[in-house]
Amino acid sequence: MRLSQFKVLTFDCYGTLIDWETGMIAALAPISSRSRAPLSRNAILEAHARAESMQQRTTPTMPYRDVLAVVAKRLGEQWGVAVSWEACVAYGQSIGSWPAFADTVDALAYLKRHFKLIILSNIDNESFAASNRRLGVDFDAVYTAQDIGSYKPAHGNFAYMLDRLEELDVRPSEILHVAESLFHDHAPAKAIGLASCWIHRRHADEGSGATMPLADLPKANFRFTSLAELVHAHRNELAL
Repeated sequence: MRLSQFKVLTFDCYGTLIDWETGMIAALAPISSRSRAPLSRNAILEAHARAESMQQRTTPTMPYRDVLAVVAKRLGEQWGVAVSWEACVAYGQSIGSWPAFADTVDALAYLKRHFKLIILSNIDNESFAASNRRLGVDFDAVYTAQDIGSYKPAHGNFAYMLDRLEELDVRPSEILHVAESLFHDHAPAKAIGLASCWIHRRHADEGSGATMPLADLPKANFRFTSLAELVHAHRNELAL
């Protein structure tokens, strides 16, 4: 299998293009810093993953910025911190301030010259618009959890994307799904037969961070530790 055989790259955004863990840690600092017990970075992210996953299952049509507000409330309760609803809402609205990874903008600019670029993200449209200003590229289509009414890893999100891409004359065999999260992206992508590329941003860290862990790890067709590595591999293919 070669990267250059695909015509379309479908991207997860948060954790793959946007450094959501750094954004979360910074935006949660007013709450986490007041915890009754000291909290490591990974402890904060893992608690966030549990609260977020539960809320997304419970309220699948709730916009992501509002999910995050509830997550902030739950985390405050867990950590013994009094948190105003205004502070919870502010956390939900912090998404637009989350930074892109250092290699994202240049990598997307290169990939745009060779592929159609699609977003499939657990996000609301308003928040993605704020993040998109950091990405420096116009995507060919954007499919959000708000559009679909559910959150990945629900297979329906991928089915929705495939149905829309069929309208654009794109076949599943032409798609490579590019993502960091094994839980949200690679497991469901493999279940429905999509090829996938793991951007293993957390390769030097322990645990699964802001995503839920999996007992059985899905096997991706490609694995890189950054988008820059993916670009390098694609360039090398074209040079052969």
